[in-house]
Amino acid sequence: MAELRPYQRKTIDQLWLWFEYHAQGNPCIVLPTGSGKSHVIAEICRESVQSWPETRILLLTHQKELIEQDAEKLLQHWPFAPLGIYSAGIGRKELNRITFASIQSIHRRADDVGYIDLVIIDEAHLVSHNDQGMYRNFLEALRQANPELRVVGLTATPWRLGHGLITEGDALFDDVIEVTSIAQLQRQGYLSMLRSKVTKKRLSVEGVHIRGGEYIEAELQKAVDNRDDSEAVIDEVIARAGSRKAWLFFCTGVEHARHVRDILIEKGIEAACVTGETPKVEREAILDAFKAGAITALTNANVLTTGFDYPDIDLIVMMRPTMSPVLYLQMAGRGLRLKSDGGDCLVLDFAGVVAMHGPITQVKPPRKKGERQGVAPSKVCPQCEEIIGAGAKACPSCGYEFPQEEHKADWYLRDDDISGLENIVMQVRSWSWRLHIGKSSGKQSLEITYYGALSDPPIREYLVVFHPGYAGEWAMSQLRDISEQAGVDIMAQETPEALCEAMEAGRPPSEIEFRKNGKFYRVKQRIWKEEKDDGTDKSGSYFSQDEIYDGIGPGPFFL
Repeated sequence: MAELRPYQRKTIDQLWLWFEYHAQGNPCIVLPTGSGKSHVIAEICRESVQSWPETRILLLTHQKELIEQDAEKLLQHWPFAPLGIYSAGIGRKELNRITFASIQSIHRRADDVGYIDLVIIDEAHLVSHNDQGMYRNFLEALRQANPELRVVGLTATPWRLGHGLITEGDALFDDVIEVTSIAQLQRQGYLSMLRSKVTKKRLSVEGVHIRGGEYIEAELQKAVDNRDDSEAVIDEVIARAGSRKAWLFFCTGVEHARHVRDILIEKGIEAACVTGETPKVEREAILDAFKAGAITALTNANVLTTGFDYPDIDLIVMMRPTMSPVLYLQMAGRGLRLKSDGGDCLVLDFAGVVAMHGPITQVKPPRKKGERQGVAPSKVCPQCEEIIGAGAKACPSCGYEFPQEEHKADWYLRDDDISGLENIVMQVRSWSWRLHIGKSSGKQSLEITYYGALSDPPIREYLVVFHPGYAGEWAMSQLRDISEQAGVDIMAQETPEALCEAMEAGRPPSEIEFRKNGKFYRVKQRIWKEEKDDGTDKSGSYFSQDEIYDGIGPGPFFL
């Protein structure tokens, strides 16, 4: 049986604990690309059916490659699993105690499927925020047979373009279970590092209109797909590639992908193209040749963002501008899996997506429908999370001074920006906790101050656990992580003041990693070193945020 990694085991434990404390509702598990969500799905299925033999499970997804990957991992964990596959693309339509299905193939077959206890949705960010669409309609039909049906989602990107967090609005999911992050898994050696370099060429989207929160595809292709731009990009890629052997190009459309492939071949690079129009047999042959090293460069249009797992991709070329952080993470995520040679993946961003969305460790959630593009009427202080006017030069709550807005000519990808590197490490001597009240909003947050050596500046961190939406949920997950490692039971604290007192008496981290943000600082990582009985550190034994939370929710004062 395949062995789970610690964060995978932690994720599943959190899921069972969530169900124990929530008689209703549907959680969504968030795991970074390359972290092995197929293994988590497999173990959820195995433990469910072996613990409760009458359980019937249906996994839904939109792509046959995902079904094949998930089925392969299930059989690794449980070789004799009662597994059925229901997918026209795979050529099988079988129902069993555990059924892995394509939503396109099964969404009108609720009567045939019958009673289901648990639905698992892989790539859950594709489920509509509204009570409509294939997934929502099919689930409603399944509830006719079992009104107590529960749903678990899995995704690396818990947002939908134009809607925000997948738990907001008339959403299917009620809560997010997130026990790790890209940065944490990179630090622990489970994910490869991404590197990036400033590109000389920058593809322009001038004149391209936006519809539904994304560039209009026809206009985008017309703007980007021209010989001069593509040739300039490819010349730069060849100059920068060095000894890298597996290049993956993300293009704006079918014709763009073909044109880029043709130019690569003209320049002596073994290249091929995969699009949605590529026949199945030909596509599989191309991908096999790419993995075998017979093809150096692979261009694609909208087909290799999910369901394509080749760890040794060591060069990603972004020629596809997008306003979707989900698509950005999916593209960059193709390079996160560990390489057979232990190397990293170079990302060359000619499309400006990193500048738009930020490093993959700090991606900005998409705007909600109706929010203005460009400068918003308000902004959030990066130091204390106070919501203030867009024109403010300093935060009235904590005094943070906003830097001058960068000129657009400077919005190019800097070296290593895609991984959000260059943190500063400080050994922590002690910490303090107190309630912070925003001067203009009146909202409470938790202020943590970390103290190092006398020469070190105090580093302050604000957890906005009382704020609504994504910011509050994320802050709560951080509090749960910190409290577990500090040895504090937050469920036992009846007031915010009691919580601060208990946390201050708890065990602070051994060190923190932080980054300077203007004149203030932002904590990026907290590290607890395990201690020997004599009080000294055990060499090489670290705890990071993905390893630590066993709690299931906030105490009564958070409700």
